[in-house]
Amino acid sequence: MSKEAILNKLSDAVVAGKPAMAKEGAEEALAQKVDPLEAINNGLVKGMSIVGDQYAARQVYLPQVLMSAKTMYTGLDILLPAIPKASMANMKKCATAVVEGDVHDIGKNIVKTMLTASGFVVIDWGKDVPITKIVGDAKSEKLDALALSTLMTPTMDGMKAAVDGLKESGYRKSVKVCIGGAPTSPEFAKEIGADHRDANAQDCATWLKGVL
Repeated sequence: MSKEAILNKLSDAVVAGKPAMAKEGAEEALAQKVDPLEAINNGLVKGMSIVGDQYAARQVYLPQVLMSAKTMYTGLDILLPAIPKASMANMKKCATAVVEGDVHDIGKNIVKTMLTASGFVVIDWGKDVPITKIVGDAKSEKLDALALSTLMTPTMDGMKAAVDGLKESGYRKSVKVCIGGAPTSPEFAKEIGADHRDANAQDCATWLKGVL
């Protein structure tokens, strides 16, 4: 199979939401000595970008996006370990987290997918994440960006606590902080000292790519 055919197979697998097809395509890419970073960017990421555009245009819905995301990660699990460390060193690192007290993570998962599809190395800290972990790990991981979310008004204070903690740690100027979730707003982001309020997952990825 030609390189072009393999890349198209990876892209098509993501758009169609077929993990088995992505696994097969990723294995074929390595077997045919296709550069793993090229297979990711021009195969898996290309497919996820198509899905992202379709989602923004409301041509597909959340279940399809999540299935495409699962498909992309199936291929990534095979291709990422094959990327030379030198190539990974140039990629920006971002962490995603739902702040302490909130366990709603669907939005965060979509943000993680879109950031990965945009070329970021993404660390997913999950949901109900303690502020001490967010602050401490942001510095120890040498993050370039931090994406925080919540869907609950009572936990919005955790976002402010995280930003304040980053200031106290001396790492705030080194990391871009964006927030998202229904109860948040651009005004709230400005109030707590965050850099950006994301309207949606694609907005988050587009903004971070622009500033980093």
